[in-house]
Amino acid sequence: MATENICAVEKRGRVYLITLTGEGEHRLNSALLSAIRAAVAAVRAFPGGASALVLAAEGKFFSNGGDLAWARAGTAPADRQLAYRAALRGLVADLLALPMPTVAAVTGHAAGAGCALALAHDAVVMRASRGFLYMSEVDAGIKIDFVGEVLRQKVPDAVARRDLVMIGDKMTAAEAVRRGIVDAAVDGGVEDVVAAAVAMAEELAGRGWDGENLANIRKATWPVLWSWSKVKDYGGEAPARPRL
Repeated sequence: MATENICAVEKRGRVYLITLTGEGEHRLNSALLSAIRAAVAAVRAFPGGASALVLAAEGKFFSNGGDLAWARAGTAPADRQLAYRAALRGLVADLLALPMPTVAAVTGHAAGAGCALALAHDAVVMRASRGFLYMSEVDAGIKIDFVGEVLRQKVPDAVARRDLVMIGDKMTAAEAVRRGIVDAAVDGGVEDVVAAAVAMAEELAGRGWDGENLANIRKATWPVLWSWSKVKDYGGEAPARPRL
């Protein structure tokens, strides 16, 4: 099953695998984000018992971040940027509310919003031999808002977060595992990483957790991220942080 020929969905055992297709950089724009959200919605609608989700990508990149060329093109670039931010927040909200465990298979480079998308999952498996996590905004001179909040919530170690966001370190899988940012570094190629992520997801599915309770636990564990992901677009200004 494919979604707009941008991503494909297949089932391996109890695991639904969404793959960003093609050899490109998988830069995030409204079309790609909408396709991923449609695939996640389709997975959620499938009947069945305990299951899990894996997000992976073909080619050299897991995702090289936001599609800046697309966002700045056209007659209304400000509207495109608002739509992009809203779609990204919506996808993170979808993952937080999904009634099953989620695993990101970081098969290649994950930069900027692509890095944040990977970390928005419950667990992250990363290719050991190729690719890195990289928050490119500081080098590119780009403001971060919601993406920064994802990093704040999902990278609890302040030094690791500083090195990613403020220094722009390009972290390999081994370094990311050492710093507690990802769960496993996998030797081999793309299919090896995907297979490891599917195996991890299958194990999680086998726990037989109540899906809706799992989703509610996510929202309670990361309430600020859940609140940010659900607000209407704020025109580039961060919404007020909720009281905890």
